[in-house]
Amino acid sequence: MNIKEVAKEYELSEATIRYYEKVGLIPPVHRNSVGYRDFTQEDGNWVSFAKCMRNAGMSVESLAEYISLFDQGDSTVIRRKRILEEQQAVIKAKLDEMQSTYDRISMKIDNYDDHLSKFEKELEEQRENV
Repeated sequence: MNIKEVAKEYELSEATIRYYEKVGLIPPVHRNSVGYRDFTQEDGNWVSFAKCMRNAGMSVESLAEYISLFDQGDSTVIRRKRILEEQQAVIKAKLDEMQSTYDRISMKIDNYDDHLSKFEKELEEQRENV
């Protein structure tokens, strides 16, 4: 696939994909005989992974380190796992914060529902008394 097709498939701009490659967020992309990027399925998988990790808040530096370690082979498995565990902890903290926010908003909505229900009941009583 060419870069335009990959950009469309993964909903990224071509510039973003070039940037990912330039700063090491994805391994170097395969090139065809005239030097154009020719994305394999594996290259696409790396684009998808980079997009996912960036959307999860992983820093450029951490992701680039992960890719660099991956290129070094199996001797870096423990460190790569540690990077992912660190990111997982960050995401868990964000999820907990979001859950707390969700719970608070739900409580506020319930309070409004109670208030509106009481208000509607008072209006009904007023109509009956008229």
